[in-house]
Amino acid sequence: MQNGDTKHIWKLLDLVPDPEIPVISVVELGVIRDITFADRFFTILITPTYSGCPAVKTFTDDIKKCLKENGIRNFKIKLIYSPAWTTEWMTEKTKKKLKKYGIAPPGETVVCPQCNSKKTQLISQFGATACKAMYKCSDCLEPFEFFKCI
Repeated sequence: MQNGDTKHIWKLLDLVPDPEIPVISVVELGVIRDITFADRFFTILITPTYSGCPAVKTFTDDIKKCLKENGIRNFKIKLIYSPAWTTEWMTEKTKKKLKKYGIAPPGETVVCPQCNSKKTQLISQFGATACKAMYKCSDCLEPFEFFKCI
């Protein structure tokens, strides 16, 4: 598929899981900003969730692997930092997937993904990754991660 079909590339990249949250793709996370085709090359623009995100190398490698395995060799990946990534780029469908996975999605109120209680308390500003915080539900007593609003 070397004919400039960017829709096909979007579909392929929607199969590449986020390395830290495998229930969502890099497309659903919103880090794939644009895909263009010019001079017989696809250019994939990526905005990391934050400038020091350790997952960038992994998902860049996963994108390259996915494209090559599907016969796409005429591409380049370009990291862009402006505008900065924001959780507003996540769709409601993506946020529902996070909740089902056990991570409270970004929002004004931190709601327990287990029991839907709004009685939650911050345990730590950082969870397993810098983009998440650790919380505990005061009703069901379960700990959970909250995807910070950025």
